[in-house]
Amino acid sequence: MLAAATADPERLVIGVDAHAAGMSEASRKAARGKLPNALFVVAAAERLPPELDGVADAVTVYFPWGSLLRGVVTADPVIVAGLARLLKPRASLSILVSVIEHDRGSGLPPIDENDLRGLAAPFATQGLTITGVRQASAADIAATGSSWGKRLGAGSQRSAWRIAARRAGRCPREDGQGSRCGADHSP
Repeated sequence: MLAAATADPERLVIGVDAHAAGMSEASRKAARGKLPNALFVVAAAERLPPELDGVADAVTVYFPWGSLLRGVVTADPVIVAGLARLLKPRASLSILVSVIEHDRGSGLPPIDENDLRGLAAPFATQGLTITGVRQASAADIAATGSSWGKRLGAGSQRSAWRIAARRAGRCPREDGQGSRCGADHSP
């Protein structure tokens, strides 16, 4: 996140994590590095503040865990809708995910390309089109700068997958809770 904020000072970069401690170091670095374009929000994907609805040109999720991991790989409608709500029409979603046999405590079986391709229909119900699923390369993983990805050994000791998706060009539906879809508020 900080690399993105540093690379493009004109772009607002928002980090979201359900646990404030997970962003504390990045927040301190942003303050020391004087990155006014870096914003940190403590929120779970299933309870994102409505102020973030339709604001993002791109959303990236790196190596989720807990409810976000389960929500992504099982296409939980609440989690997928939360991610979709962040996106402007035609904006992109990129997810790097890894679940292997060793992760039995997560309650999830190991995932593979076919499992992730099977997410297309449930993602589509939330206005997201999966545009690609592939094994993540070492370069994909390194580019994240994710310390969690490094601790997992993603890409070297365990397989990781990249899911690419795009938001529909128009709002798929209103959710009845005041959600908006960027500047395009068409039915």
